[in-house]
Amino acid sequence: MRSPTTRLSALTLAAIVAPVTIVVILGYVSLRQWQSSAELLFREQARDVATMAAEKVEMMLRLAEDAVLDRLQTQLAAGDVTEPTLDRIVADSRLVRRLYVFERDGSLLYPRVWRDPADALLFGDTLRAGTRAVWDRGGKREVLAGGQVCLAVLLRPGREPVLVAYSRDTEALRRDILETSLAALESPTIVAVLDQDGRPVYARSSLDRAEPVLAVPLREGLPNWRVAVYAPPGASPHDVVRRQVMLFTHDLKTPLSVIRMFGETLEMGRVPDEARRQEYYRIITHESERLSHLIDNVLDFSRIEGGRRRYDLAPTAVEPLIRETLDAFAYPLEQGGFKLEVAVEADLPEVPMDADAISQALANLIDNAIKYSDADRVVAVDARRDGEGIALSVADRGVGIAPAEHTRIFEKFYRVGRSETQGRRGSGVGLALVRHVAGAHHGRVSVQSAPGQGSRFTLWLPLAPGGDACPAS
Repeated sequence: MRSPTTRLSALTLAAIVAPVTIVVILGYVSLRQWQSSAELLFREQARDVATMAAEKVEMMLRLAEDAVLDRLQTQLAAGDVTEPTLDRIVADSRLVRRLYVFERDGSLLYPRVWRDPADALLFGDTLRAGTRAVWDRGGKREVLAGGQVCLAVLLRPGREPVLVAYSRDTEALRRDILETSLAALESPTIVAVLDQDGRPVYARSSLDRAEPVLAVPLREGLPNWRVAVYAPPGASPHDVVRRQVMLFTHDLKTPLSVIRMFGETLEMGRVPDEARRQEYYRIITHESERLSHLIDNVLDFSRIEGGRRRYDLAPTAVEPLIRETLDAFAYPLEQGGFKLEVAVEADLPEVPMDADAISQALANLIDNAIKYSDADRVVAVDARRDGEGIALSVADRGVGIAPAEHTRIFEKFYRVGRSETQGRRGSGVGLALVRHVAGAHHGRVSVQSAPGQGSRFTLWLPLAPGGDACPAS
């Protein structure tokens, strides 16, 4: 008998499919109107394909390695760390080429001696280079030491934790993860995975005479590896865009795939650890919210393009709207290690606004701040009185934007043409939507930014815009 959680997941998926179908139809009509943006759209679609491919690879690799670590944890909890038992786990995994278990003092718990003299150097360097952070923080991380080596700290009830270090079998990685993830990917382009030296480890078809379009990094599990997209010989951007119209659902398929994969994993009872189950539930919730955000953007832009978008204004308190919008980003902010700073001036008056539209515009600005942040991961949101209006600002300390591009970034499909922005996900209409929402409220949106100095976007809304409803312009 299915659990309530399983039934809820099934109902959630069913509820998602219907609006997605409507969005795909509207997206088709809208894309036909956007043919003048062929070159930009081609690159944007290629970036989405690469990002979706990277997410699928990272997801499958994570599930495969979590399964191995779960089995190891079970054996540790049972006190069974005999070589035959752990040998069987390694043999069953196929993905793991070498596995060693270390005590806190660095001594070998499994196996008792090095399998290969070369492993002593490889894993020894790894232990010296990367274990302190792992011991302090726990969890799993990847360390480059002569190849891809992964570290994980596992707990033993009543005893000191142990360190698990393992390297992957490249052929098994190619066959069981890359090929399984990407062979059925729908795209007229060629998707390939490149290792840390830029060598193709997997490609869906021959790269002979193929033209490289862009590449995005594989961050989780395979640092310094990339998913690259190539245009087949003779495939012009315009031709590819025309074929891509029927593949508009790529943006929508990614969160659906994540929801389905984690939902099925939970349904099949493959997650024995309660903490990890809660983590999967949070991922499903986040991806549902992400899907809702994508649907809202597409539906709104379709209405704008057709002149059907209307805004119903009503006096609205600013601070609750900001807090509710930020709540939807709690998970990605936490997972990305962001520090959130919120400053709302006291006693702000209510503002005539369409609350849903302003919340969506604010969400697009927050989403951009997350996507374009760098090592200094701070997102700052503030609201203050500014003359005869209210200013809502979202700031980051990310890659920044050159002054010459400050106007163009509000055009649909425009993307800052620098290497730091490659691989950053997005439909290309977020800032265009923000500008339209601001204009419909008789307000404005501005940006302060410079390369390497982050960006600050400000949405200014008048306290008395006039009129009960503003039609789309």
